[in-house]
Parts: sequence; C-alpha cells; structure tokens
Amino acid sequence: MKKLTLTHLVAATLTVAISQVSTASAQEFPDGPVTIVTPFAAGTTTDLISRVVGEGMAEDLGQPVVIENRAGAGGSVGTQQVVQADPDGYTLSMGTVGTLAINKSIYPDNPYDPETDVTPIAFIGYTPTLLVVSGDSDFNDLEDLIEAAAQDRGVTFASAGNGTSGHLAGELLNIQTEGDMIHVPFRSGAEGLTAVMSGEVDFMFYHPVAALPNIEAGTMKAIGVSGADGSSVAPDVPSISDTFEDFDLVAWFLLAGPADMPEDVTERLREAAENSLASDKVREHFERTGIEFGDVEFSDLQQFISDEVVKWGEIADAADAQAD
Repeated sequence: MKKLTLTHLVAATLTVAISQVSTASAQEFPDGPVTIVTPFAAGTTTDLISRVVGEGMAEDLGQPVVIENRAGAGGSVGTQQVVQADPDGYTLSMGTVGTLAINKSIYPDNPYDPETDVTPIAFIGYTPTLLVVSGDSDFNDLEDLIEAAAQDRGVTFASAGNGTSGHLAGELLNIQTEGDMIHVPFRSGAEGLTAVMSGEVDFMFYHPVAALPNIEAGTMKAIGVSGADGSSVAPDVPSISDTFEDFDLVAWFLLAGPADMPEDVTERLREAAENSLASDKVREHFERTGIEFGDVEFSDLQQFISDEVVKWGEIADAADAQAD
C-alpha cells in the first residue's frame, strides 16, 4: 500500500473541508431575508409580479422575501443597487426588458452592463402589447394603418415616454411600414391612452388587461398584437407578425442577481422561483393580468439577454431614440 505523506494528508484534509463548506453553504442558504429590488414604483406590473412570485419563493426558501421599490432612470437606479450588492444571493432584482435590454442603448451613461454585470436566475414571464386605436378611428385593421402611413397622412403614435418599449414598438412599425409616423411621448401610459381614446393621437401599444375594459366599452379598438404568439386575453386580435414576419416584441421579466453569484446559491434561488411560478396563486395572477409563461431555459438566459440587447438596440439606433 502506498504511504501517505504529510503533504497528501494536508491536501486530503483541505479537500474534505472545502467540500463540507460548499455543502453547508447550499444547505444553509438562505439563513435570513432575501430582498427583491423592484426598480419601479409600487403598484406597477413589475412590482405586482415581484410580490406574488416573492411570496411563493418565501414559502419555498423558509425565509422572508422583502420587496424594495427603488425607481428612477427607467429602472436603472434600482438595478444598479443590485449590481453593486454582495453576490451572496440576498439582494436580487426583478429585471425587465427595459432594465436588462433597452436601457443599455437609450442611456448613454447607463451605469451597468446587463450582459456582464448580472447573474440571470429565472425567466418569470412576458406580456405582449395591443396596438390600440380610438373606437371612432377610421383604422379598423392593421392594413388601414399601413395604408395611411404609406400615404404620409401624418399618423401619430403615443407612448409612456422616449425609449420605452411602447415607443420602440411604434418605431419598429414605422420602419417596417416605411412610413413617416410621428411619436408623441407622454409622462405615463395612462395619459397616452386617454389621448388615443379622444382621437388626439392615432394609436399606441398598451398592456392588454389595462386596455380591455375600454375595448369592451367600445371606446377603443385593438388591431394588432406585438407578440408573435398573440395574447391569451385577446385571442381574436391578429399578431402584427402575420403581416411583418420579424415583428415580435414583448415586455418580459427575469429574476437576476449581481455577477459572480455562487452556483449553488443561484440554483437554490432558481428552484424557489420555478416552484413559485408553478403555484396556483401565481398562475391565477398571471392569467388575470395577461402575463404569459415563457419557455427560456436556465442555461439560455444569458444568451437571451444578449439577443434582446441587440434586438432592441438596433431599433433604438435606427430611430435615434434616447431616454428623456
């Protein structure tokens, strides 16, 4: 039998110790509250998703999940707070298409890079938007709008502000129709919606559930869906991709943490998030609010972010879009 030298014994002891520490880390995490920073105000879609998913995660983790609202700069303020936090899994972000894709292009001095400064944990869901017009509009379908844009009739579209997903969706439609449509930014989506209903502005892209009451009342019409797979809450509205093949824009939500998080901690959080998403409470909330479940695998999340950065960046560059 080969003799063990002192060096061998020390190495073996260290290996066992490291293994035990790693195992203990996975078993002990979390041993205190986990915070999900929501980079938008309370009551927003992102905030409500954070709360319902966080509640399910808390049950799975056996520790409180605290929702902290930190709004500003299109979500960049709250996201930067997470990026700069210790990568121990206790400070997370409910990332969005804005914070993890669009902001890199529309904020010249965005303080973080979503492709290198975050650890993706779990894809939460997405929502397509409806292209809506006034109930009295002459536009009864997408073809009517395309024809008006092609004839340079001064078609206008509203959004919740420069650089928002609604703004860029309108710009992509403008590019693909080869029209000369005019963007009219408002301070909020609700203000833009009011302008569309009154006929002050021709159309805008808006969240399905928020638009449906007006559609059912006849004060608005939906003539297109921004996502290629349509909308579960407005199944009769055709997808814009039926006309323009490459038109597939949705608002999405992704749980993330700082870069360089331990793999075992990331895996534990992913497991908790996915168990929460599978719960009846989350499914009922998503169904009620028009959030769709995605199929982005954990191993594909980083590439997904990179692809989205490129897609939205190309639209922003083509439209010369910058945040207010």
